[in-house]
Amino acid sequence: MPLSHRDQMTLIKDILSNHQTDACGSVAECEQLKRLVKSLLVNPSINNNIRPILEQVYSYSQDGMNTQHLDDHILSNQNNLSKWVEDMNSYS
Repeated sequence: MPLSHRDQMTLIKDILSNHQTDACGSVAECEQLKRLVKSLLVNPSINNNIRPILEQVYSYSQDGMNTQHLDDHILSNQNNLSKWVEDMNSYS
C-alpha cells in the first residue's frame, strides 16, 4: 500500500529530525529522503509554499548521497534541518 502524502511528509520530517538530533545518518536515509521528496514534488495536492523547502531537502539528500563525509555534511546543515522541519510543520 502506497504512503499518503501526509505519511510521506511525516517520514521526511522524522528523518530530518533524527539527522538534526543525532548529528549523523546513513546514505540509505538520504536515498529515502530523495525518493520521498521526488514523489511529493510531482503530487498536485502538495501546498505550493512547501515546494521550495522540498527542493532544498532534495539537494541536501543528493549532496549527502555523494559526499565522502556524511556526518560532516549533516553537521554543516544543523540549522537548515531544524528550519526545514519547522517550516514543513507550519504548512502541513
